Amino acid sequence: MKKSISILLAVLLVMSLLAGCGQSAPAETPPETSAPAEDQQEAPAEAEAPAQETDGEVREFTDSAGRTVSVPAEVTKIAVSGPLSQLYALPLAGDMLVGVSKSFAEDTRIYLPEEIYSMTEIGQLYGGKGEMDLEALLAADPDVVIDIGEAKKTIKEDMDSLSEQTGIPFVHIDATVATAPAAYKMLGELLGREEKAAELADYCQNILDTINEMMAKVDADNARKTVLYCLGDSGCNVIAKGSFHAETINTMGDNLAVLEDVVSKGTGNEVDLEQILAWNPEVILFAPDSIYDTVGTMDAWKSLNAISSGSYYKVPSGPYGWLSSPPSVQRYLGLLWMGELLYPDYVTYDLKEEVQNYYKLFYDCDLTDEMYDNLVAGALPEE
Repeated sequence: MKKSISILLAVLLVMSLLAGCGQSAPAETPPETSAPAEDQQEAPAEAEAPAQETDGEVREFTDSAGRTVSVPAEVTKIAVSGPLSQLYALPLAGDMLVGVSKSFAEDTRIYLPEEIYSMTEIGQLYGGKGEMDLEALLAADPDVVIDIGEAKKTIKEDMDSLSEQTGIPFVHIDATVATAPAAYKMLGELLGREEKAAELADYCQNILDTINEMMAKVDADNARKTVLYCLGDSGCNVIAKGSFHAETINTMGDNLAVLEDVVSKGTGNEVDLEQILAWNPEVILFAPDSIYDTVGTMDAWKSLNAISSGSYYKVPSGPYGWLSSPPSVQRYLGLLWMGELLYPDYVTYDLKEEVQNYYKLFYDCDLTDEMYDNLVAGALPEE
């Protein structure tokens, strides 16, 4: 009997010790153990340092690529991966920028804060000309580098590699025309500016709701216009339907540029005039640096209905093009403009007022009537 009691007491003692261990374990488990194993392996080594979990100086941020990245608890300095990201960041955190992806042209000074013109040019990761200047980036010493927009197929590998190479956390945030509100909320969380981000997100959502409601009525009446967006010195480059740059065109019209091999670049797909003649759209939109000013005198183009009827227009631009240059948040201006241009009988907003609201909210620019008139010169039918 005594032996049995001794065994029983020993068992109870062991169980008590095990229970005590079970209660203390969660406090010692670092937060990143709840992330998928794949993300733990891909995260930069410094993201797993135990000191960063307890000293309050860093926090974990999960980006749109599913990567869990250690970033400073309070972000005060940022760099961006290119013009697309820069346009998203400017209204929310222009004061945090340590550099610009590309220097701004002089004629943009009327729209943008003066301080950005003295910033270091860092370059860009994807697209365009040149590449990111890592030496300039390291000298600028940002807390984080932010890539916003379309996720490349190699986005995880790219972000991880650059994080390891520079020792600076790189994060990616998905952003399309449709997901801009969610992108701003995620960006606000990263930068600790949730209130301003919510304001920008709400603006984008309201415009989306207005445009979607309008286009539902247009489609119900089978009134959607056929369009082409033409670029280049000869006007024979088009933004094809499957391109990331075509989101605005696809939303607002029937984009006739359906091609087998879509070039997902701002220069679009090069085609010949014969193909454009075969498409024969109701409306043609020309990029600001294309042939809008002379196309009406070109005999080869006059056989197009859009040209002969005068249904061709120049895309507004300032400080960036409203449709796709780059394919960033300013494309909301393109939605509003194309609504007024293509479907004036369905529009429920005042275009000038909406454009002025956008320039104030996103650029802190008080757009005058004269500035507005210059922006839309050639972009709307003459009254």
